[in-house]
Amino acid sequence: MRDIEHVREIGKVLQGQATGRDGVVSDSWRRCVESYGLDPARPSPAHIVTEAELRSHREQSERLIAIARSGLDALFRQVAGQNYVLLLADAKGVTVDFFGDRRFEDDLRAAGLYLGSDWSEQLAGTCGVGSCIVTGEAITIHQTDHFDLSHTPLSCTAAPIFDSTGQLAAVLDLSLLRSPQPKASQNLAMNLVRASARRVEMANLMGLTRRDWVLRLSASPEFLEVDPEAATALDETGRIIGMTHGAEAALGQGGPSIGQRLDQVAELSVDDLPDLMRGRPTEDRVIRLRDGRALFGHAIAPQTVRLPRGPALRPGGLSSLSGADPAMQALLDRAARLARSTVPLLIYGETGTGKERLARAIHMCQPDAPPFRLLDCAGLDASALAAQDWAAPTRGTLFVRGVEDLDAEAQAMLLRRLADSKLRVIATTRCDMGTRVRQGLFRSDLFFRIAGAALELPPLRLRQDFDWLLLRLLGAQGGDRLRVTPAARAELRARRWPGNLRELAATLQIAALMAEGRAIDLDDLPPPLLDPAPPPDPTDELRAVLAACGGNMAQAARRMGVNRSTILRRMQRLGLNPY
Repeated sequence: MRDIEHVREIGKVLQGQATGRDGVVSDSWRRCVESYGLDPARPSPAHIVTEAELRSHREQSERLIAIARSGLDALFRQVAGQNYVLLLADAKGVTVDFFGDRRFEDDLRAAGLYLGSDWSEQLAGTCGVGSCIVTGEAITIHQTDHFDLSHTPLSCTAAPIFDSTGQLAAVLDLSLLRSPQPKASQNLAMNLVRASARRVEMANLMGLTRRDWVLRLSASPEFLEVDPEAATALDETGRIIGMTHGAEAALGQGGPSIGQRLDQVAELSVDDLPDLMRGRPTEDRVIRLRDGRALFGHAIAPQTVRLPRGPALRPGGLSSLSGADPAMQALLDRAARLARSTVPLLIYGETGTGKERLARAIHMCQPDAPPFRLLDCAGLDASALAAQDWAAPTRGTLFVRGVEDLDAEAQAMLLRRLADSKLRVIATTRCDMGTRVRQGLFRSDLFFRIAGAALELPPLRLRQDFDWLLLRLLGAQGGDRLRVTPAARAELRARRWPGNLRELAATLQIAALMAEGRAIDLDDLPPPLLDPAPPPDPTDELRAVLAACGGNMAQAARRMGVNRSTILRRMQRLGLNPY
């Protein structure tokens, strides 16, 4: 009976009748039916992505997960005794981190309160994570606020997490399998997720701007140094280059503040920031805003980068591959230890991350610079591989570029050739080779022959030494002649860089040609080569996959990484008839 009443209420909302629901809930119900084609009378189980998809989502959120984890662990300890589950979802709605009581793991999995669950609104209907992504606001979706009947026992409170450029980066969700009836019972949960999301944003900003000024803001001097409400990052000229989401409201600009100078929003310049540092009473650190309001400010000076000296320098060219990025420093320390051995190496990394440069730097660590031989696997078949000159010297490096491009026959030929070779092998790949081996796409014996140890280069979007890389690559274009304006720097930092270092170098080369003076400004930057693809229409995508598979739902399910029953359910939901 309760399910029938829920479906009827949704019908009333669609007809424009008032039912007493919050406006955000009513708006979401309309989107579920009118935009996504969901049926409130058809309960849908949790949507769980494949292991490969989950790994990809987690890799893209790796830095944020690491930054958020300690704070979220502390939050979960606060609420664990009340049976709450804590989820961190990425901007697409996929759960990439999870804190919950393992005793109820089966129930949590079934409800979708677990790793890999997709809570995007177009799949799950009205829910905490999905509706938070759409609205960009903290929200509680309580019990029958949910659109899908499968989720009406749940109570979900979610808050958005924004990156330093104002883009949605993740959603923090605090949920209960079963909760008290009144929606007001989740007011404490709302306060907790909002505070935790703000602290994650603060930690992210601090981690990205170690070489810039940071101005933390609070309406009260008591919390200024321990738990401020907002923060901005400023370059050496006092221009705002990053901020937490709360800073927009705190500064009261009514529009984007990034790119503006500090003295445009406050009666303060970058030269005044030292007066707002520790050592002065917090109640005396008052900032007067241009609109007449006052805030309290705490300034944190840029950190100086300490470079290793003398014997601490890594051998060969390894020392020139990274700035102050902890992940890269650890990678290069490991590479330095492996460099003087003959252990075969497999270097992972997206296109353009510098895999070949790392391989050459490792090779140059060997004394007397022995031969460096290149084997490019792109388009290389077994016959072409057999025709290669394999008169190998006793020392040197065989660099195998793009080993994933070899077909089965070429893999067998390479394995035979390597059996007689005395060269040290360094191979590179853009793929997850472990998955390819398990899927039978790559020979396990060849894999273990080339992967004595693995090194994984992080993509540019995850590196913390972006400014260092920018200066190095810019120097190749114009030496000390050129600089990048704060607005252009902020734009470059905000891009996703699917082509990584190669794309950044090409972008700077074009910008240097476009710049008329000594500064590269925003207008000089070429647009990204690959714009983010718009989300595919689910009906068109499913039709296209089914057509490509000749109507075979089992094949379509394998191609989309879901179960056959999921394909059938999506076809029914979208009004598609089985072939």
